[in-house]
Amino acid sequence: CPNSCPPTPQAAFAHLALAFRCDMFTLQQRVQVEKRARDAAEENIQEELGQCRAALERLGPSCTDAGCKETLEQLQHSLAVLAAAVTRATSAAEKLGAVHQEARMSRATEVMVQHVENLKRHHLREHTELEEMKRLIQQNSRNRQLAETQDDLEPRLRPHPLMRTFQQGSARRRVSIAVIPKQ
Repeated sequence: CPNSCPPTPQAAFAHLALAFRCDMFTLQQRVQVEKRARDAAEENIQEELGQCRAALERLGPSCTDAGCKETLEQLQHSLAVLAAAVTRATSAAEKLGAVHQEARMSRATEVMVQHVENLKRHHLREHTELEEMKRLIQQNSRNRQLAETQDDLEPRLRPHPLMRTFQQGSARRRVSIAVIPKQ
């Protein structure tokens, strides 16, 4: 089932191992690219904030009305709050990215640990089977040695061949008498 079944732990482990190897190959480059992109975005934000501050300062002398000056002060205060919020958002985005990466790594680690546990169980099962086979082989070897020892002792304990023939003949006679029906 190519699309409907989840991958086996072995296949998932192989995919993750390949992904880690590929990631390690390009990791330094990607880190540098992302740092440059982050730095460029922060510089652009700071430049925009600076332009807003400059515009507010240019607007300051032209405001003679008290209401206009109060609005100008509120705008400057809002601009400072916005700059602080941008700094906090940047920090939070970095933390969020780190947590996302940790979640991906956690799942990958879980798959790898599961694969290692499967390998341990498989190894234990194979080891148990091996020990059982060793025990059976030793037991069979002992039984064979015992049988060979008994074969060596049996000629002394065996009855004479003529005696065996006599016993077999009498057994046959008894069987044949029992088999013939009476008329």
